[in-house]
Amino acid sequence: MIMRSVRLSLLTIVATLVSVGVVMIYSASAIYAHGSMGDSTYFLKRHLLYLLIGIVLMLTAMAVDMNSLRRWAKPMLMAASALLVLVLIPHIGREASGARRWFRIGPVNFQPSEFAKIAVMVYMADFISRKKARMKSFIHGYMPAVIVLGAVVGLVLLEPDLGTAVTISLVTFMMMYVSGVRMSYIAASFMASLPVLYLLLFRVPYRRKRMMIFLNPWADKRGTGFQIIQSFIALGSGGIFGVGLGQSRQKLFYLPASHTDFIFSIIGEELGFLGTASIVILFTLFVWEGMKVAFRAPGMFERMISLAVVCLIALEAIINIGVTAGALPTKGLPLPFISYGGSGLVFHLMAVGLLLNVAKKCDAAG
Repeated sequence: MIMRSVRLSLLTIVATLVSVGVVMIYSASAIYAHGSMGDSTYFLKRHLLYLLIGIVLMLTAMAVDMNSLRRWAKPMLMAASALLVLVLIPHIGREASGARRWFRIGPVNFQPSEFAKIAVMVYMADFISRKKARMKSFIHGYMPAVIVLGAVVGLVLLEPDLGTAVTISLVTFMMMYVSGVRMSYIAASFMASLPVLYLLLFRVPYRRKRMMIFLNPWADKRGTGFQIIQSFIALGSGGIFGVGLGQSRQKLFYLPASHTDFIFSIIGEELGFLGTASIVILFTLFVWEGMKVAFRAPGMFERMISLAVVCLIALEAIINIGVTAGALPTKGLPLPFISYGGSGLVFHLMAVGLLLNVAKKCDAAG
């Protein structure tokens, strides 16, 4: 009965966040869509299509047998890796703004790095459950997992997509830490990655600009700092109660990506502090209820899957909200369940389906 209540709570939280997303995507994108596409519902209709696909995958993930999923862990990782290679090939992968991250499949775009998140989570959960007695061993437990992680993250960085690479790495290291991996191994890996992070952040011109603008957005207020300054204005304009749903001024071609990466700013402007606080509370409740599933999971594989899903959603929410509030450098990560993001919404819902599947299994285990 307890886990049934948890499942209902998780479904209610996710349904509420998705519903807020549908309303806010239309509010944030209608004018832009009308001006650029000639159809004010263009992004809304596409988002609803992705939502439908996501719901189908969520129901599928809820119904799949966990033992069967474990058998598919390696094929899923191999398929994700193959897709990450294919997307880098000209005329196969779709390029936009200097990044090659998407496949075009009919009316939808597919981002293989989003599938790679799920594939890595499932593979690492299976790996840890098989090697749990050896996870404290550097040679037999930690090193093989890091090699697999490094291969996937390397392909994601070639797109390039640093935000997704960091997210996959953090979720994986959290899984390994909980599994019993020595903290000294993880700390050593972090120290070894610092030179690479330095090169990625400060030797790549556009990322170096982002870091400098993070420290002082007003140094280039009409250039690189324009977006984050407009985000500040949107959040500040909302006050306690907001200017009213649909009444945002920053979405009128002032705030770029207002329906994708910076939708939280529009929520703050239109619904005020109460609106943004409600979103934060909903994500906090998601983490709370999700961790109940992780603690009660009947096996190591199920525990690792639950932990990974909760960490993934929490990290992406923290990063997105931190970016819009100026607490973190700009990263192209959508706000889970709310942003217009296509593949992100689809695979976030699929991840929730896996979490609900584990919760159902907890009931069966008694």
